[in-house]
Amino acid sequence: MTSPLEPPAPPLRPAPARPGRKLGPIADNVGSAHRAWLEPMRDKYLKRNLTLSELSGRVCLAKSKLSELLRGCGLYPRWEIIFSLSVELKMPYAPLYRLWRQAAFEAHKSRDWVERSTERAALTTTPAAPPLDHRAFRELVEYDYIHYAQVFLLDADQCDTVVSDTFDILWLCWNDALASPDTRRFAWQVLRATVMSRTPHLDGRPELGRAAFDTVALRSLTTDTDRMEQIAETLELFTAMSRLPDQQLDVMVLRRLCGLGDEDVATLLGLPLATVRSDERHAVHFLESRLCPQPETEGITS
Repeated sequence: MTSPLEPPAPPLRPAPARPGRKLGPIADNVGSAHRAWLEPMRDKYLKRNLTLSELSGRVCLAKSKLSELLRGCGLYPRWEIIFSLSVELKMPYAPLYRLWRQAAFEAHKSRDWVERSTERAALTTTPAAPPLDHRAFRELVEYDYIHYAQVFLLDADQCDTVVSDTFDILWLCWNDALASPDTRRFAWQVLRATVMSRTPHLDGRPELGRAAFDTVALRSLTTDTDRMEQIAETLELFTAMSRLPDQQLDVMVLRRLCGLGDEDVATLLGLPLATVRSDERHAVHFLESRLCPQPETEGITS
């Protein structure tokens, strides 16, 4: 005797939408340093599936003020407010504090304001160690990250700050980096976005012209005439390079200006070796067409 067929399982229902008003986008006038900590905080909030009302009650901040804070609107927030949010959203406070402090100075807050803003949360600003795998990853790539940043940012202190910010941002979203298809690729995108946020742009493309004055070839020349000729030639090359697609530009910067081998570039970028070699070939072809255009030839008629 056969048993009766079981009724079909009911179709899966979509997850209920989060009640309340949707969080608006980050304001256009928010600076790069402010975005460095605001974007990871917004991401944590959205992934917790909390409403603004729920989070408002937990951190004792009016919902309207909380909405402004998460959009970067209104006055720059005090650290004690940011710390209370970091506790609720389970964010590491050490990198968050460093990014918040830097953004405060970018927002023209005085050192006295920064110190007074942290009085009630003074103990939370003590150093803390990042995860062990984060530290190991930093040791592997930091040297090459600095070299890449130096191509776009000639000021050594600014380069160090940008790379340090990159690892602080990675610390804030380290679990996301580990869960991504490739941690190296995830990290590189963070570095690139951080470097480009501080790089001067012309017509939407990064300017490499200033780096032309600090090339190895230029430093090896002794006469003013040779130096001026080299500057003109290098400026032309760097201007053409800036027009490359992002990934091809990164490959060329790492291969030709930082001196990395193609396998090292593939490892650093989290890309297949074949992709790196293909990007380099296409980039070289583009540069040659810009710098050494072939003369037009007339067709031969019989």
